[in-house]
Amino acid sequence: MTGAGGGMGRVIATELARMGSTVVIVTRGETGGERLRQQIAAEIGADRVEVLAGDLAVQGELRRIAEQFTARHQSLHVLVNNAGAHYRQWSVNADGIEMHVSVNHLAGFGLTGLLLGPLRAGAPSRVVNVVSEAMSDARVSKISRRPRPVTLNADEIDDLRRLNGKAGFAPFEAYARAKLLTTMSGYYLAEQLSGSGVTVNAVHPGIVATSIVDDIAAPVMKPFLGLIKRSLLTPEQGAAATLRLATAPEMAGVTGRYFVGDSEQRSPEVSYDRALQQRIWAASQAHFPGLEPLTS
Repeated sequence: MTGAGGGMGRVIATELARMGSTVVIVTRGETGGERLRQQIAAEIGADRVEVLAGDLAVQGELRRIAEQFTARHQSLHVLVNNAGAHYRQWSVNADGIEMHVSVNHLAGFGLTGLLLGPLRAGAPSRVVNVVSEAMSDARVSKISRRPRPVTLNADEIDDLRRLNGKAGFAPFEAYARAKLLTTMSGYYLAEQLSGSGVTVNAVHPGIVATSIVDDIAAPVMKPFLGLIKRSLLTPEQGAAATLRLATAPEMAGVTGRYFVGDSEQRSPEVSYDRALQQRIWAASQAHFPGLEPLTS
């Protein structure tokens, strides 16, 4: 799983290990990952966590992480793409891709594709993409009652470098758009893998008191953040929905769905446009030449 270093990610990794699973966590730094491994081992009384370190914004690092995983393990039963980041300033990775798209979409897309062989070998297996309800309402301050779904310019999606451009950059909208890309490509992948034993679902865990909340809050709200976060979900509460999709027996065979907490919901209407799903998949795949074919 990715994003294990965050509050919710730590809970997910700990609970999966407590269930008896071997949990391979991807962290940005080796030191932080090893510290987390030791903490989980002390808490559950067993050493079931392995650490792979790498920068999710770098495609070469993603390939290295996948290669290291496959060198240790032939099969994979659950892949949790939990990593998420919010950037206040516009920036791009080495390939010219805006950082929200790179970390919140392309990292999970790449790891899933690179680990498709082990996922097939581990079937029945599950891919859980942690997304955000922000794609259905990209307003930071919800003064009016009308939600504002994130926009997706069909003229830009064939080249990921054109998404979330510098002109008119709105950080929270850029974050929401990246999560929409993940949801749409997940729908396409679920359809292509139908009958393979590999399921793909997306989940918005709820509004959890994490560092992302600190980052997106408007300056006027900063003095009240402590009070606000008390009304939000705890990391343990937020992790529950992801853990359900990853492990619950009743979710066996369920694929191509979007959940808000434990409730199945509809994502933005544009997300069901299959032609756009396929184009997003193709544009994303272009950054990972040589990926295993979806059909076999």
